Amino acid sequence: MRAVVLAGGLGTRLRPYTTLMPKPLMPVGDRPILELILRQLAKAGVTRADLCVSHLGELIQLYFSQSHAVPDGVELAFHWEDEPLGTAGALRTIPDLDGTFIAMNGDVLTTLDYRALVEAHREREAALTIALHRQTVDIDLGVVESRDGLVTGYREKPRLDYDVSMGIYVYEAAALRHLPAGTCQFPDFVLTLLATGERVAVHQSEAEWYDIGTVGEYERALQQLEARPEAFGLDDRARR
Repeated sequence: MRAVVLAGGLGTRLRPYTTLMPKPLMPVGDRPILELILRQLAKAGVTRADLCVSHLGELIQLYFSQSHAVPDGVELAFHWEDEPLGTAGALRTIPDLDGTFIAMNGDVLTTLDYRALVEAHREREAALTIALHRQTVDIDLGVVESRDGLVTGYREKPRLDYDVSMGIYVYEAAALRHLPAGTCQFPDFVLTLLATGERVAVHQSEAEWYDIGTVGEYERALQQLEARPEAFGLDDRARR
């Protein structure tokens, strides 16, 4: 199995931390989030990982070349974006993608079962599968529903549930023939696939999930990892 990790973002929501350090090297526990992701992918059977890098990518390359951070049995390759290509367009920097592969953001801490995700993708014979997480949003205001100038409903401080993308996907490489030229963000690519009649599936998961792209979520991720490292595949031996 092959995986593509998108590690070229600017990390603007984590500034000033990411002014001098790329977001994929932000530490969770005693190692960068990207290293933990690679360890999780290796345990799921990934044997090649392609890193799409840009902002401060030299530091990412230096870290993995000067340490023992690459899991045994995993071949690591770097692909550079000379200019931002977007969360889908970045895949164009990888010349030899074929078959089925995982693609994901390089700032995700999760307990997701990657093998189960790939199996669900294949069972649905999809061109693309999106891993979903149920997110509850508290609205601290009164929400008024109206039509034609008249109130039809009123909800005080409702809690709304949404299925949100975890930033983790399974692709069939054949789907990339629909990738438009130039910059392309992932949501736009999903709409393109739907418009062309391709099958896009979802995989609901109860897995824990933290997008460390914001300070608040980063701090929550650190707390959970410190309390239960084994839940994220980080046992005592891996922590040393």
